[in-house]
Amino acid sequence: MTVFRLTDDLIFPPPELAEDDGLLAVGGDLSVERLVLAYSMGIFPWYGDDYPMLWWSPDPRLVLFPHELRISRSLRQTIKRGLFTITMDNAFERVIEGCAGIRRSNEDGTWITGDMESAYIELHRAGYAHSVEAWLDGELAGGLYGVVLGRAFFGESMFAKKTDASKVAFVRLVERLAQEEFQLIDCQVTTRHLMSFGAREIPRAEFLKLLKKALS
Repeated sequence: MTVFRLTDDLIFPPPELAEDDGLLAVGGDLSVERLVLAYSMGIFPWYGDDYPMLWWSPDPRLVLFPHELRISRSLRQTIKRGLFTITMDNAFERVIEGCAGIRRSNEDGTWITGDMESAYIELHRAGYAHSVEAWLDGELAGGLYGVVLGRAFFGESMFAKKTDASKVAFVRLVERLAQEEFQLIDCQVTTRHLMSFGAREIPRAEFLKLLKKALS
């Protein structure tokens, strides 16, 4: 298979043509229009400062169905204590800045580059990207952000300055999405953290069928 090089034309190759690791294409831009098209096709950008713009559609795909949410006993106790005040879309720029500041043990830097940060702020202003904030004593303690198309939520990143802050925000988000009859939460790549909430891997072909239904 071949990794496709994007041009200025607003088009992506079919996600089924991605490499075994999920890499589909390189290049293009981060305009609102291209990002919306990418997500609607099950494609997302993911790259670092020292790499060109890379677009992915992994197989299998990690997905959380809202009605399958699992909450650990300890997290339930934290939620019951009511330590955090949860809001939505109150501080998008601060949330993405917090996510960009996270340094993971197996990475030299962050995948949320300056260009990515600016692009998702524009996506938020256009009404597609949304944030969930967890506040403790009036201070931003954690949060997450993602993209909404139809009845699908595409999770991007989360951060926490206080223990369990982003977890509580995530639980409240999933509960809200379930109430609004969202059909899936795209978790993109597999992590133990998200699997602990009930996310599971499904074949890309199945994901694309579910996505098409959620978008309709």
